[in-house]
Amino acid sequence: MKQIAVVSGKGGTGKTMLTASFASLAKNKVIVDCDVDAANLYLLLNPTIKERHEFSGGVTARIDKEKCIQCGKCIDACRFYAISEDFIVDPILCEGCALCSNICPVEAVIMEDNQSGEWFISDTKYGTFVHAKLGIAEENSGKLVTEIRKVAMKIAESERADYVLIDGPPGIGCPVISSLTGVNIAIVVTEPTLSGIHDMERMIKVASHFNIDTRIVINKFDLNEENSDKIKSICEKNNLKVSGMIPFSREIVESVVNMIPFVEYKQNGISRTIENIWNSIIGD
Repeated sequence: MKQIAVVSGKGGTGKTMLTASFASLAKNKVIVDCDVDAANLYLLLNPTIKERHEFSGGVTARIDKEKCIQCGKCIDACRFYAISEDFIVDPILCEGCALCSNICPVEAVIMEDNQSGEWFISDTKYGTFVHAKLGIAEENSGKLVTEIRKVAMKIAESERADYVLIDGPPGIGCPVISSLTGVNIAIVVTEPTLSGIHDMERMIKVASHFNIDTRIVINKFDLNEENSDKIKSICEKNNLKVSGMIPFSREIVESVVNMIPFVEYKQNGISRTIENIWNSIIGD
């Protein structure tokens, strides 16, 4: 079983569009959307939720008024100003550090699990789909990514799947590292812009740190062919394979608007290019 992660280094490169097409092309797989902060792969896969689970990403303090002696030690110690003068904790300001709980002389401060999101197991026409939704301004997205990847692996093992297909989040932060750890292949989707090139190089360094077999896909390559040549040059210097180049097309935008993976929406040169990219990835 191979784990294949589609990542980008930045948003807007076409990563999810490509992942959805791979989900349509791949046989016997489990799909995971690890972009838990702004999940959108479900828009193209149209899932039916089978299971819904709560995710606790941290703790929040609560003061038991019956025990509290109003000594004020917790107010003085809280650097986040989360405790009011009438000893009520603001859950938005509280960072869950538990200092107030540790210094309270009467153990009146209780640290409670904070529900910060949900994760789901769904059915789709393409196979089992594991995805999640992190609450607004909530943290520990990396922990949530790790959780749904573990679930996806268990399902893949039970279903004897050939692939776990991962739609990774943009950037190079904690959720990206959680998405990449232990994968067999990382597909970096980039675009021929200065920011696209810069973030692709950062993504290559992250994947290299984890010794991951890395491939590059240049999306919208014809918008700036000079920059596309720069990308190919960078790949040559780093001994990386460019698995394919996809031209800009309004039809791709239309497929997203209609919530259909592009290889199903249109049978043309672009859909054949995407199919060739997928075949080259699984064929090596």
